[in-house]
Amino acid sequence: MEKKLYFSNSKGDKLCGILTDPSGDKAKPVIILCHGFSSSKDSNTCKSLAKKFREKNISTFRFDFYAHGESEGNFADLTVSEAVDDTMRAIEFMKTLNYKRIGLFGSSFGGLSSYMVASKSKDLFLLIQKAPVASYKEFPTYNDSVLVSKWKKTGYRTIEDKKLKYAFYEDSIKNNAYEVVEDIKIPTLIIHGNQDRDVPVTQSINITKFIENCALEIVVGADHRFTKKKDFERMLNSILSFVTAHLHQRSF
Repeated sequence: MEKKLYFSNSKGDKLCGILTDPSGDKAKPVIILCHGFSSSKDSNTCKSLAKKFREKNISTFRFDFYAHGESEGNFADLTVSEAVDDTMRAIEFMKTLNYKRIGLFGSSFGGLSSYMVASKSKDLFLLIQKAPVASYKEFPTYNDSVLVSKWKKTGYRTIEDKKLKYAFYEDSIKNNAYEVVEDIKIPTLIIHGNQDRDVPVTQSINITKFIENCALEIVVGADHRFTKKKDFERMLNSILSFVTAHLHQRSF
């Protein structure tokens, strides 16, 4: 069963998601899928994961962040904190639908929000990360004083043909996964390509030092989006294997 559902963030903006529940059994896990920056719930990764999980009778809820896809909002007002709030509200929404065991998947930008959420939520039984951002502070653009100064002066910066307010920069500096991931106690999988030119694989290598129960899989030759078919399939299958291996893991 696949159904389009709507829920609200803390500001009252309407967010859109797709619930795929092949069994109808609320006692079985549901995995919340968080997409990347300027992507959507209908990304190739989210839809492919939903399909893979459906074949194993595992439910998924893939939703659009604020100002993405079919969700409300002004993209210029996007922040990491907003994505964190959206994800927390998605978890609460699943709980209102009587799902008891909730997993979380994050990709890139959605990976950073997932780190932040997993560090404080008590409702998750596992975390999966695909090429996740750990800290924007390590990005070259964030250390380019000329670019940052211009961003602050104009109030906006254009990224992928979309304007972002300077507030995104200020907020993203505050949301640093390295500072909170020690609080993540649930089983965690990070999968990252060593040819990622968008989010350095070193971020995932370094962050594993701070997560107690973490497995890191580095895919040699894979880029940020796992563009090669064999890399993409390996990523999907590794995630599916990780989840199925922890289906009987007790929630913390």
